[in-house]
Amino acid sequence: MLLIIAPVSAELPFCLGDGCDGDACDRVACDQAGCDGSPCGNFSGRAFLFAWPGNNACDLRLNYAEPLITDRPDFTEASSTVGRGVTQFELGYTYVRNDDAGTDQHSAPELLIRRGIWKDWLELRVAYTGLAIADPIEDISGSDDLYLGVKIGLTPQCGCLPEMSIMPQMLVPTGSSAFTNDEVLPGVNWLWGWDLSERWAFAGNTQVNRAVDDSQPNVFTIWTQSLALSTSLTDRLGVYGEWFGYAAEKGVEGLDEQYLSGGMTVLFGNNVQWDFRGGVGLNDDSDDYFVGTGLSLRFL
Repeated sequence: MLLIIAPVSAELPFCLGDGCDGDACDRVACDQAGCDGSPCGNFSGRAFLFAWPGNNACDLRLNYAEPLITDRPDFTEASSTVGRGVTQFELGYTYVRNDDAGTDQHSAPELLIRRGIWKDWLELRVAYTGLAIADPIEDISGSDDLYLGVKIGLTPQCGCLPEMSIMPQMLVPTGSSAFTNDEVLPGVNWLWGWDLSERWAFAGNTQVNRAVDDSQPNVFTIWTQSLALSTSLTDRLGVYGEWFGYAAEKGVEGLDEQYLSGGMTVLFGNNVQWDFRGGVGLNDDSDDYFVGTGLSLRFL
């Protein structure tokens, strides 16, 4: 598919004055304002590097009067950034069971720190978690490797054309001896999604990363795909269903996992969200099931 996008320029003005007062962006006033892209009221400045033909200036802004958008609890990451100067903490706990291996895995605090830096379309990301794994032979615990990444807002949605962002990322070898990969593992994640209506949304991630595994003598490449459908039952309660899977490069066996999961989110105001999730493995390489819960906080 040929993607035709345009850089954001003075021909796509941002609304100041009457165009962005209150909690909604007036698309007509926005087009007439001829503004310079400075943030105003409840709205950010430019939150995407590019625009689809047909995008209005309102489409290119973040509205801080709306509830926070999180990367959890689903596997699929959100295709929007948090905005410059905004900090968002997302943390949780997950239990994973694998009956064939006889293992029980616990991960916490699953902390993801998202911070908008420099521009509204740029987000710095740092993630840390601890792990504890019990099997019939031994129990091990410690820290996983640190995750570092940046999310770059690319395009807002325009009709059937998706909202998109790109996320260069890597794992750095800071973890405990039992869990560290002992080397930097880079990757990239392409994030995309659509608001189908006021209540329904569809999103997905396509990513490729370098990886290591005890069963493999060398570093290898692994592809990951996810698809998620979500809906708001009320203004505060949301639910979702999702499929995601991993596929290792040719010649790497035993790492092609697929999962079906679902969960719910509950908002407490616009800046606090509690979540619950659960999922099951769909093939022999997958874990049998997982459950988890978490909390997300936004600081404007």
